[in-house]
Amino acid sequence: MDRVQILAWVKAERLSLADFLDDLDHHEWQTPSLCPGWTMHDMAAHITMSTRTTLLVAIKWAIRARGDFNRMEADMARDRAARFSPAELIAQIRETAGSARRAPLASPLDPLVDALVHGQDIARPLGRARKMPVQPALAAIGHVLASPFYGAPKRLAGTRLVATDAEWSAGEGPDEVRGPVCDLLLLATGRPAGLAAVSGPGVERLAAAL
Repeated sequence: MDRVQILAWVKAERLSLADFLDDLDHHEWQTPSLCPGWTMHDMAAHITMSTRTTLLVAIKWAIRARGDFNRMEADMARDRAARFSPAELIAQIRETAGSARRAPLASPLDPLVDALVHGQDIARPLGRARKMPVQPALAAIGHVLASPFYGAPKRLAGTRLVATDAEWSAGEGPDEVRGPVCDLLLLATGRPAGLAAVSGPGVERLAAAL
């Protein structure tokens, strides 16, 4: 896929997310996100990290977390949230919105997945609508399904995903799950919040897997 197009999508999503975050009040910044244990402040801090984390920094935090990737990411986000205010983090997101720099070992599509999914992690617990552009979402879900990093192959084994807002489907098996690509992407990345907008014989089994 064209890296220039991918970076343009990433930039647009980051800038849109910065505008969205501008509208949050103090109480909302402390609200839990879809990621257990993460506030909106933590999530915003995490979003700034992909263009600022060097391999040396990642190794340092990985050692502190004893190799636990999820713990490492959470520790880094909370440390950054403690050092920067919401306004400063929003400014940082805008500052590097068009940066091609990525976290160590990340592919060009990982920042797109990051921006799209974390935008929903923030918006949905607040009861706010955040539209996900279909074409970037299709590129993101294709990457998630092909990458071992997100755990989708195991999570979605035997499940066929069918988008209801685009000509797209993926997977094989008797258990079909139909819904907007936005919600299918949330399910593929392990977020039960996507279950509310999908239907099909595979929903019950997928809900149990999540």
